Amino acid sequence: MTDPKTPRRRSLLKGAAVAAGAMSAPMVMAQTPAASFRFQSTWPAKDIFHEYANDFAKKVNDMAGGKLKIEVLPAGAVVPAFQLLDAVNKGTLDGGHGVVAYHYGKQSALALWGSGPAFGMDPNMVLSWHNYGGGKALLDEIYKSINMDVVSYLYGPMPTQPLGWFKKPVSNVAQMKGLKFRTVGLAVDVFTELGAAVNPLPGGEIVPALDRGLIDAAEFNNASSDRVLGFADVAKNCMLQSFHQSGEQFEILFNKGKYNALPAELKAIIDYGVQAASADMSWKAIDRNSKDYIELKTKDKVNFYKTPDSILRAQLDAWDKVIAKKAGENPLFKKVLDSQKEFAARAGQWQNDYMVDFKMAYNRYFGKGKKA
Repeated sequence: MTDPKTPRRRSLLKGAAVAAGAMSAPMVMAQTPAASFRFQSTWPAKDIFHEYANDFAKKVNDMAGGKLKIEVLPAGAVVPAFQLLDAVNKGTLDGGHGVVAYHYGKQSALALWGSGPAFGMDPNMVLSWHNYGGGKALLDEIYKSINMDVVSYLYGPMPTQPLGWFKKPVSNVAQMKGLKFRTVGLAVDVFTELGAAVNPLPGGEIVPALDRGLIDAAEFNNASSDRVLGFADVAKNCMLQSFHQSGEQFEILFNKGKYNALPAELKAIIDYGVQAASADMSWKAIDRNSKDYIELKTKDKVNFYKTPDSILRAQLDAWDKVIAKKAGENPLFKKVLDSQKEFAARAGQWQNDYMVDFKMAYNRYFGKGKKA
């Protein structure tokens, strides 16, 4: 029998202790609490936009395998929609889901991510400019200039938004004068230039305001959101196509301190979660928007009209006046515009030259003169 005091016995005991420690280490790590992030969206719980926010959170939560948990609350659960940026900056919320144009009041240049024609870029091209053409660095610079300590991800190219919902359809620019109209971002300035009296209401307040006659017309975003929010209950005319928000996208915000405390592995999961959510949102939007467009026409008896080209040209004229004024007042505004314009000149030429006219093929099979 080995003497407990012998060197060999002591060595065996020490080895057993080390092995026991090694075996227990994973158990201790498994008990480490998950990083928990409380998010709020700027959307009502029933809106497809809030669904997009939850889709992003689920992708991250699933990939994180229990190491990170993002919970998403609807607009107003903690703060009003337009106070999201401040709440994330202060740490009242750990993050949020909205659009950059909602921060327009803090720095007008922020609305250039979404408002206006973006020099002819479609929404996916605007995101390309943001990620590869210098837009992200400019957005970071703007947030720093207004003391917003946040991490911002832009994703999810939105389809072109309608001109809006009207009690009576409009056929010329003169009918916009004096119209009490809801929009946000730099579109406020564009519609003001067209003669409208603009009220930048949050999404959840638009339909009640239309119903009570506080506004005469309004735009929000897409067939799915507009239908579930009840626009068809208070107005039966929707004007399609507009330049006021033809290239918008969503924003996912993080409190910078909370984000920076995450290990590199979880930051990478968030990065790839944003990219996956962007693609998935694009596919879901096509499916759901097209179905709800049919429902609005058939079940809700909505009349859809193409916005006259004369109004579209007037929007571009108004946009040119607005950006000239803003660029003269705000160096950062001009810096963003110049960056967008340089990218659009190159990417736009490529897209316009390379992309086939899909409407030609669509009309062949589904138009009035379709083949049998």
